[in-house]
Amino acid sequence: MDDAALSNDDLRVETSPDGLVVRATIDREEKRNAFNEAVVEGLVDALGAAGDGDPRVFVIRGAGGTFCSGGDLGEMPVGQGAQDARAGFSGLSRLLRALRDAAVVTVAAVEGYCLAGGCGLAAGCEFVVASEDAEFGTPEVRVGLFPAQAMAPITRAVGEKQALRLLFTGERVDAREAKAIGLVTTVHPADEFEAGLERTVDAVARNSPVVLSMGKEAYYAQRDMGYDDALSYLKEVIALLALSEDTEEGVEAFLADREPEWAGR
Repeated sequence: MDDAALSNDDLRVETSPDGLVVRATIDREEKRNAFNEAVVEGLVDALGAAGDGDPRVFVIRGAGGTFCSGGDLGEMPVGQGAQDARAGFSGLSRLLRALRDAAVVTVAAVEGYCLAGGCGLAAGCEFVVASEDAEFGTPEVRVGLFPAQAMAPITRAVGEKQALRLLFTGERVDAREAKAIGLVTTVHPADEFEAGLERTVDAVARNSPVVLSMGKEAYYAQRDMGYDDALSYLKEVIALLALSEDTEEGVEAFLADREPEWAGR
C-alpha cells in the first residue's frame, strides 16, 4: 500500500512492516476528531486499498486520546435544500458500507469520546477495543438531529431497548456499560489499552487471509437470512473453504504440530 498517497491532512495511514495491519488515525484533534469529507473519503479509499493487498486487519483510531466525536457540525449541509443535504450526509453511509465490504477485519481502537457518527463508525467495525476512559453515545437528538445512519450498525450491535435508549435520549455510557450492552468487544485500563489492542490485532492477523475474507463475507451475508437459508448458504461456504490451499495447509500444520504458512489461496 502507498501510505503517503492514502494519507491526507486529516487522516494518517500507516502499514505495519510485515504488511498485515493498516492503522488509520483521524488527525483532527482540535475538532475532537470529528470527521469531514477528507476523513470519510480517505478511510473509504484506504479500506479499498487494504482489501486489494496483503493486509488482514484495519485499525481505526483518533489522535490525542479521542476516537471521534461524529460529523463536523460546522461542515454539515443544514438548511441548504434537500438535494444538497442528501449529498452532504451520504458520507457516513458510504463509509459504513466500505467497512462491511472490505476484505480486511476492522478494529475500532476507542479512547475518550466516541459519539454520534463516531459511535456508528465504531459499531460498524467487527471489533471495538475500548479504554476504560471511553464514552459512547449518540447526542444528535439534543441539537435537533437524529443519528439515522449510525442507527444501522448500533441497532445490530446492541439490544433493541438499549439502542432506543441511546438514540432517543442522547445519554452517554462508559466503556464498561457499552460492553455490557454489546457495543464493545473488550475494555482495558488506560495504561493497558495499547497492549490489549495489540493482542486483539495479533490474534486476528495471524489467521489465513482466505478465511478472514470469506468468513467476514459469509457473516454479513447470513446475518439477515432465515435460519434454513443461512444453513444452506453456509454449507456451500465451508465446502468452498475446504478447497483452498490455506485450509489444506492449516490442517497439515495442525496434524504436524507446527505453525501454518498461509499462501492466501
